[in-house]
Amino acid sequence: MPEPTPPTDPKAVRAHILRGIRRELLHTGSSTRAELSRKLGLSFPTVGKFLAGMEREGEIRPAGRDESGGGRPAARYAYDPEYALCLSLFLERRETVYAVFDGQGVQKEAGRFPSVLEEGEEGLYRIIEPLLARFPRVRGIAVGVPGSVDQGRLIFIPGYDRFAGLDLRARCEERFGIATVIENDMNAAVLGYAHRENVPEPESLVYVYRGSNGPGAGILIGGQVVRGRSFFAGEIAFVPLGGDLNFGQALEEAQEDAALSGAGRAGREEEGAEALSRLVAALTAILNPSRIIFHGEEASPGLLERIAEASARWVPVGHLPGLVRSDWENDYLTGLYRLGLELLLEA
Repeated sequence: MPEPTPPTDPKAVRAHILRGIRRELLHTGSSTRAELSRKLGLSFPTVGKFLAGMEREGEIRPAGRDESGGGRPAARYAYDPEYALCLSLFLERRETVYAVFDGQGVQKEAGRFPSVLEEGEEGLYRIIEPLLARFPRVRGIAVGVPGSVDQGRLIFIPGYDRFAGLDLRARCEERFGIATVIENDMNAAVLGYAHRENVPEPESLVYVYRGSNGPGAGILIGGQVVRGRSFFAGEIAFVPLGGDLNFGQALEEAQEDAALSGAGRAGREEEGAEALSRLVAALTAILNPSRIIFHGEEASPGLLERIAEASARWVPVGHLPGLVRSDWENDYLTGLYRLGLELLLEA
């Protein structure tokens, strides 16, 4: 991927330099002026000027000096992770989950509230306001939602009319004066998984979640989330599986059959294996991902074995992806933190 063209507008240049210094200090832990100058391609005096300003603001702090090689030891600087915090929240049918992260991704607090999806935006604001009062250094808010999002506007969120069509990013920024990002739940989860597992950028991933709001998927190719022309990518409930059923309908039918037979969770897994194996085959033929990730609470190791075996009826085994289990909630919150971190870098 080609490097972006550096900005020329003075204000944009300043933001570009600050973002580079912040990113480098967070990545390395600490750096000297000379190291930052070499890494960022900036003059030594320019780096010194920006570091002095950031130190006055309390954004960075001294981190000792290097051993002397004969001259004056070079001073090192570290980013203060407490300087700017990120508030991450995700909205589910049964609950609202939040976490506050510092600049290095350390979770300072986490908790749960009742769901606000039926109530609407005012319910969400009642959760956010006391959290901001307790954590006045929050500089970025990241909100995950079970629907399709176009630049902060919820364009498809079936079943929750109070949020449908709402420009939640604009409303939050207007109300709180804090930069906000709104993201689809599975897009955030696949970003979080890639970060937690340190997935190499060339790998492609699909994260499948059945969930309480219906099935969805997050798709990551070349380190970039695939959103689609109308931000509808990942709505796997609509994937046709043959006959008159799509994937969402096939899962519902399987769950109903298992319930009628009294088979319990194991029976529901078994009934859903056929639909999931067809979905895996379809995703493989279209995207050929390296891995397909499932929420560990929705997919036992035995179920993944059955899916892999059944998928091989349609796709040659050598082309099938690895099927792995992960912690969806942890991945989701981590992905929201990563999105919020981008806001902190721009602050």
